[in-house]
This record gives sequence, C-alpha cells and structure tokens, in this order.
Amino acid sequence: MANAIARASIAAVPSTGPAAQEGLLVLEDGSAYEGAIVSPGTRFGEVVFNTSMTGYQEILTDPSYRGQIVVMTQPHIGNYGTAAELGESRQPWVEAFVAHQFTARHSGSGEGSLPPYLREHGIPALHEIDTRSLVRRLRERGAMRGVVTSERSDVAALVDEVRESPPMVGRALVDEVTCAEVYSLLPKGEPRFRLAVYDYGIKTNILRSLLERGAALEVLPARTPASVVRDLDVDGVVLSNGPGDPEPLREMIDAVAELVAADYPVLGICLGHQLLGLALGGKTTKLKFGHHGGNQPVKDLVTGAVSITSQNHGFMVDPDSLPAGVHVTQVNLNDGTCEGLAVDGRPVFSVQYHPEAAPGPRDTVPLFARFLERVTPRT
Repeated sequence: MANAIARASIAAVPSTGPAAQEGLLVLEDGSAYEGAIVSPGTRFGEVVFNTSMTGYQEILTDPSYRGQIVVMTQPHIGNYGTAAELGESRQPWVEAFVAHQFTARHSGSGEGSLPPYLREHGIPALHEIDTRSLVRRLRERGAMRGVVTSERSDVAALVDEVRESPPMVGRALVDEVTCAEVYSLLPKGEPRFRLAVYDYGIKTNILRSLLERGAALEVLPARTPASVVRDLDVDGVVLSNGPGDPEPLREMIDAVAELVAADYPVLGICLGHQLLGLALGGKTTKLKFGHHGGNQPVKDLVTGAVSITSQNHGFMVDPDSLPAGVHVTQVNLNDGTCEGLAVDGRPVFSVQYHPEAAPGPRDTVPLFARFLERVTPRT
C-alpha cells in the first residue's frame, strides 16, 4: 500500500546489538519498508531483486551492481560467512543490501560474518524486511528507484528525493568501475593466445577462466581506443560485463565497431554483449525488472540444449533491431529475450549471461573454450 510501512514479523537475530535500531527502504512509488539496521548509512539506487540461493559475496562485489540496491529472495543470507577468495573484484559495489534475515554468526570455513563485512565496506543494509511483499511489488511494477537509510525517517521527503535521483536509463556507470590503466596477466606455462580484455567492470572469474585456458591477457580501461588494441597485436578481443545503460557509451560502441571491422575474433559477455549488439547496428531496451540470479534457463537455438545460467542485467538487445548477417543464437525460456547473438561466418559472438559463474550447474563454462577454438594466433 502506498505510503504505508511494511514490517516482517520474524524473530531475526539482531546484528547491531540486543535492541537493533530501525531503518527504512523507500521506493519511488511511495511505499516504505521498515527493517532492522545491519549496517548504517544512506544510499540511493535502483532497487532490484536477486534469486540466487548462494553467492552473496560474489553479488556484492560484482561491479555490474553499481548504482543498484539489491534485495535477496533467499530468506537467510550470510550462513557461510565471507572469504577474500570469493570476491569478484577489489571491493563491494552494491549501493545497499536487503534480506529477510542476515546471519549474525556464520558456520563453515568463512573468515568472518557478513554483517561486519558490510559495515567494514560502508554498505548500508537492512533485514527483518518482508522481502516476499517487496519482491512481488518489484515484479508487478518493475525495478524502481529507492533509498535505504538508517539516518532518516521522513518518508514523504525521502520519496521526493528518490524521485529526483537519476534513473538507470541513460546512466553511464562504466567509468566508475573500470581499471585506471592497462595491466597484463600471464597464464601458467606458455601462452597459447594473446587477448585484449576490455574492463567495463569485469569479474575476476572471467579473467581466471581465460588464464586457465592458456590466454595471456592485456586488460584495458573501458575507453581504450581500438587503435591501442591494434598496436598490441593481440589475437582476439573480450568485452566484459559492467553496469548501467549501454546506449550512452558511444565511445566504447565505436571502438567495438572498429575492432569487428578489423576482423578480430570477439567475445562479448553481459554488457559486452549489449555493446556488441549496438556496434553491429542493433538497439537495446530496458527490461521491466531485469534478470538477476543463478537460475535462468537459456535455450541454444542451434543445438536445442537448455542451460541453467547466472545473470545480472537490466537491459537487453532488441532482436528485431539486428541487421542482416547478425542472428540470435540463444533465448531466455522465461521471457523469450535475446541471450546470445553471432555474426554470420565470423568468429564474433556474445552471450547475455555469465559463462564464468557456476551457481551449481556448470553448463556454460565451455563457452570460453569454444571462443578460443576460433582464435587463430596472429604471430
């Protein structure tokens, strides 16, 4: 109900002391959800939900979540703690984190519990929230701008501020998460290939997946011109995942178009898939509430095989906008959206999902080998 405050009726273990303070999640439609403060602060962002049952630290550290407040549908989050090797980048990127209940004391081999991790990194977080009600609202009305706060209580004023905050459409966030300069990574043993990898907000496991298959990597800042790639004399190009709306990224789209025209093998992942689609002459549109989770079914239109995939994106390539010579290769079985595309007769293709992620199934991991099989060393 608009302007009403919803509160879950659960006996959660407080993470901020025996009398945990109350905070708010407020959405742009005027609805507000009251919860217990796990980590203090105030952050605005687009509110989305993630259906993964595990992998919360990987979600927190995925740069694709820059600008977003993440709500977990799994009711208990933090059960196995946190560990340095689980991070997908140098820091958490979510604006704020919300769950039905965060676990105060973890079990297993984790180095620490989740609530202190969130506080250490300054990520505002709430629990004891009715996440079922919240997620149903987001499914029905779509992802909305919102705010998580431990410092404010005036719902009407917060709603006004949320409505004045920037929407995700038109928002370019890649510059906030990309690397500052070029760096090199070498595999164990003699490299089989040299690849240029554009860092639009890359996850560590993408780099690891390429290194394990014998590729030497030149990791590039997002705005690196195509001329720099040509000077590096690499054998292929990888376009990484990243946050925000792809359409404002004209400089990056133009660079991808130049590299495709120069006959480089190209693999696009997530945002990289969208940028490739735009570079080839297509268009992108925003999804109602996006795909965020580790259980998205995707069908390969050539083989008929169905894979369970991990995804995190709010935009999609419009299949009807693709020009002749570019075809859709995979579709999402939940909503029929484009999950992959390829250029006819060329080693240029992309996927919307994350092939490096293995949320249980490892169905999509062979994609890296399939790409590298189509890369011919130039030297």
